[in-house]
Amino acid sequence: MKLSQFNFALTKARIASEPPRWRDECRLMVLHKDTGEIEHKVFKNIIDYFGKGDTFVLNDTKVFPARLYGKKEKTGADIEVFLLRELNREQRLWDVIVDPARKIRIGNKLYFGEDESLVAEVIDNTTSRGRTLRFLYDGSYEDFKETLFSLGEPPVPKWVKEKVTEQDMEDYQTIFAVHEGAVAAPAAGLHFSRELFNRMILKDINKAFITLHMGIGHFRSVDVEDLSKHKMDSERLIITQETADLINGTKRAGHKVLAVGVTVMRGLEAYYTTNDEVIAFDGWTNKFIFPPYRFAIPDAIVSNFHLPCSTMLMSVAAFGGYENVMKAYDAAIKEGYSFGPYGDAMLII
Repeated sequence: MKLSQFNFALTKARIASEPPRWRDECRLMVLHKDTGEIEHKVFKNIIDYFGKGDTFVLNDTKVFPARLYGKKEKTGADIEVFLLRELNREQRLWDVIVDPARKIRIGNKLYFGEDESLVAEVIDNTTSRGRTLRFLYDGSYEDFKETLFSLGEPPVPKWVKEKVTEQDMEDYQTIFAVHEGAVAAPAAGLHFSRELFNRMILKDINKAFITLHMGIGHFRSVDVEDLSKHKMDSERLIITQETADLINGTKRAGHKVLAVGVTVMRGLEAYYTTNDEVIAFDGWTNKFIFPPYRFAIPDAIVSNFHLPCSTMLMSVAAFGGYENVMKAYDAAIKEGYSFGPYGDAMLII
């Protein structure tokens, strides 16, 4: 497959800048991958396609306030810092992206907060992602983390909305988020409400959780036409033995496994046995799924509508079939579906 095959016209108006009033009330397109048939539903109808013994696998990663605004020493120039991940707890080292990058050199100090109470020093600018910062803070680790996150804002992508609010910290977070470490929300999981979980219990549909800390790599543009040459950023993946046993038991009993979102799809497909069973895992993965691809674990997926030429669109097309998915996206635009993390969803069964 080529990058250009995943391009399509999408206007800014089709990208949702706010979530639906109720999490499970967004629109849901249902694509039957064997026939190409399309249905138009509401997200809470998703359980109508599943029953007793089926398992929904969700990503319980938790988004942290990753975007900071600071000043450069001496010049006072405005600097935006996007925290990617913590490298060393004791030394307060963080892997970050800075903007504008051209103004930052090793040794520069950056100041954050109205009273410039938090200071960071640039100690490396040769990483593939951007920069490494050492935060200069004398207090306890807990106080440092509290100070750092109090100065940050929700990492909602700028192409979704320019100015975020405190409400976004709740909206851009699943109700089951537990393990902190993501700089992007697993968007398909945003649609699950407590009411929907209760209805799943009544239908004896299981919930299983994996943790995959979404990085900025999902939103990096693919700059090679040959997709086999694209390299994904590595992300932390944790699948417990309990989760692996539940998923494998579901499949052995002939029931369906639903991957909620592209992150779950990638996580489940990262490492599995020759018998197509999930393996408990705690490590890193840079799995990139694009057509053609044979899936071992999920029987169905649900995912939001993604941007043209995005790796997430490519992964969805690998599951639903390239022709099916691109036709469904064409239908989504004609029918007025919303795109992006605050937008509508598509179930592929």
